[in-house]
Amino acid sequence: MSLASRNKIDVTVSIAADVIAAVEIVPRARPPLAWLFAGKQASSVLEGLPRLFALCAAAQQSALLAAIEAAREEEIILATKQHRITLVVAERIAELLRGLFVGHLTPNVGSAAAVRSVMHGISVFIGSEQPIRGPARREAIARIGAAMAALGITREAGALKSGSPFALRIAELDEVDLKSISIEHSFLSVADDRNIVERLLADDDTFCCCPDLEGHAPETGPLARQMTRDRLPPGRPAAVERLMARITEMVRLCAWLEAGAHLESAEHGIIESYRLGPGRAAAAVECARGRLYHAVELDPRGRISRFEFLAPTEWNFHRCGPLVRGLRGAVLTARPHQEGVRAVIASLDPCAGFTLNFREVGDA
Repeated sequence: MSLASRNKIDVTVSIAADVIAAVEIVPRARPPLAWLFAGKQASSVLEGLPRLFALCAAAQQSALLAAIEAAREEEIILATKQHRITLVVAERIAELLRGLFVGHLTPNVGSAAAVRSVMHGISVFIGSEQPIRGPARREAIARIGAAMAALGITREAGALKSGSPFALRIAELDEVDLKSISIEHSFLSVADDRNIVERLLADDDTFCCCPDLEGHAPETGPLARQMTRDRLPPGRPAAVERLMARITEMVRLCAWLEAGAHLESAEHGIIESYRLGPGRAAAAVECARGRLYHAVELDPRGRISRFEFLAPTEWNFHRCGPLVRGLRGAVLTARPHQEGVRAVIASLDPCAGFTLNFREVGDA
């Protein structure tokens, strides 16, 4: 997001005798969108929204559009809904790959061409105002598939070609693993939407900066989607699990695009809207980093009198959220330990940069 005065998350890890005793998070400064949007016509805000977000612009625009349409009590035809979901899915693939490349493969120059090829194929879907069909669609999908194969990502979900960049990265992460204590996992899902959207407009804006569900901050993102859908027990180290969840999701979403991107076979809850009263509504969109929420209140002339948004990063980098729970109490099994901690942070793929600081303290 380009408007934040301090669009960076500060993470400080306190270590006592090779055990992480505490994790402190200073969140990013969120852009003042509520102030910027107040008093403006909804149509003008929608036109300018893509310029305000460097990441997940299609998801942001879809969330605001769905919220405004629900506030106006407009009904959306199935073809329009299908096209929007296709845009969000295509963008999610691109953002998942971007996060994997930046967080895990940046030194691997040989992977850059394959990543660019995937992005080019995805841009065919994202850059169109109408559904892509015929040769253009087939060519884009073929390009994406070939590039994914070049990265070692096979069509079989969760399988990686031996010796591929991602397979080598997972081996590296296994070596720098943190020996974490057993924790209780919780994951955000569409089932939580009603509770959250009602609080977006009922509470003050502190909820959007520091959200909670009954005092708890669940994880959101690819791993949360996988665990909610498949009911799998946690297995490998957190950084590896999240990386594999992202790769598996890319394979599944690419298969959905290749099969025709039919609405009836789409993932549940990708775009949901909720009417909250006269001129008031909210929407949720499942984007790359997790569940995104927008809520609006319109005045009688259709202008925005109130706007609130809640991004996935606010859950994952909550002061009591999954990052803190996953790191606190972990034993540092490898030196230098910074790589293991940094890998866990990168696995949550924040939508802002971060700084990581270590300090030695007394006994844990």
